[in-house]
Amino acid sequence: MAFCQITKEEFLKHCEQVNEKSFFQSIEMAGLLSKRGYDVRYAGFKNSQSEIVISTLLFCKKMAGGLYMELNSGPLVTDDAYLEEFYQSLKNYAKREGVLELVVKPSQAYQLFDSVGNPISEADTQLIEKMVQVGFKHDGLQTGYPNGEPVWHYVKDLQGYSTTSLLQSYNKNSKRNIKNSESYGIRIRSINHKELSAFKKIIEETGARQGFEDRDSGYYNSLFESFGTQADFLVAELDPKVSLKQIEKEIETSARNSKQYAQQVQKLLKKQEVVQNILNQTQTAPIFLACALIIYDVNEATYLFGGSYSEFQSLSAPFLLQYEAMQRAIKRNLKRYNFLGIQGIFDSSDGVLRFKQNFNGYILRKAGTFRYYPHPIKHKIIQIIKKIVK
Repeated sequence: MAFCQITKEEFLKHCEQVNEKSFFQSIEMAGLLSKRGYDVRYAGFKNSQSEIVISTLLFCKKMAGGLYMELNSGPLVTDDAYLEEFYQSLKNYAKREGVLELVVKPSQAYQLFDSVGNPISEADTQLIEKMVQVGFKHDGLQTGYPNGEPVWHYVKDLQGYSTTSLLQSYNKNSKRNIKNSESYGIRIRSINHKELSAFKKIIEETGARQGFEDRDSGYYNSLFESFGTQADFLVAELDPKVSLKQIEKEIETSARNSKQYAQQVQKLLKKQEVVQNILNQTQTAPIFLACALIIYDVNEATYLFGGSYSEFQSLSAPFLLQYEAMQRAIKRNLKRYNFLGIQGIFDSSDGVLRFKQNFNGYILRKAGTFRYYPHPIKHKIIQIIKKIVK
């Protein structure tokens, strides 16, 4: 039995043997991290028959006095009887490699909750206890996004749904918004590489509005190239002229003898006015309204991030985007759709959670972050020096 570095091919082969994994533990993610300047390594633990029973992608970067090493959303396990030995060996490996800080963010769920935050499973306290026993320090169970990491995930179970039955699983507000968006003739599609700057512009505008900083253009290019067909850069777009024709046709075909005729036409005329105003203010067509980046893996599609223009809020494009993304996941026979981060605060203050609740999912809480300092005295001295310099 031994901990060792393994090849990319060995890692990929082990990936194919596990039932559950995150996109973060993939050769595509390794490619992205490498392009972003990280030292990427594949590590494994072999049993007495020299079979890999645990594997993981590790990434490192230089820090003052040594290396920072992280294991994120892993490891991949086909025999959990070796986990304790794996983590002990990982600590020893980090020390030999001159690592000052080893960070582990396990993939296992700590606890499950329903859509409004009521527990539906027991907390897996053993996960934390075992990591602490092995010698890691736990950052604690937290809310929000500690160090930018989403530890609370909102997840939609796709099992049992077809692309046609999926809509009925959403709440009334979601159905209404999707119907509204479809009535404008909004189209959802994947963009090409040349359109990345327009995609990024939506995220920038959303970030400025919601108070988060967007990544640089190089990140988008690297991600697009690294993930290839395992990622969808989706946009919701509107062609105002096409939309106006669609609305005009609906007005013409409305049943005049219907009791709701006047009300229906009034709604359509309001939509016509909205689209006409957009056409008057815009020089180009079609227009991007919203965007979403979806990553696909073995059993799960992950909504990594997205955004929208506030001036087009009445068109409900983000709802239609999510509906299309989930339909694509179903076509790939994926079990889950992971919306990723929410704050884990259930007092109605989390607007992101309120949006995601429209799709009737459940909540998954991760255990969070564990740290190990192979050279604690050296690390402490460096931290003191940093404080003095500041």
